[in-house]
Amino acid sequence: MARAMLEYTKTVLKKVSFDTTLFCKEVQKAVNRLLPYEIEELKLFIHSLVQQNPELNQCLIYLKV
Repeated sequence: MARAMLEYTKTVLKKVSFDTTLFCKEVQKAVNRLLPYEIEELKLFIHSLVQQNPELNQCLIYLKV
């Protein structure tokens, strides 16, 4: 079940990556919802998205990077 939530979160983040504000809100929700080891995997995923869309960089503060 938890793995499904991580995959769902990744899908949502891909879809909202066009809007920085929406992306940041979804990152905040994901951090509150996912388990610690899933958050580590999510960080890697978000870093790859940030490389493609540098404007999403401001959302990294929610990941405590």
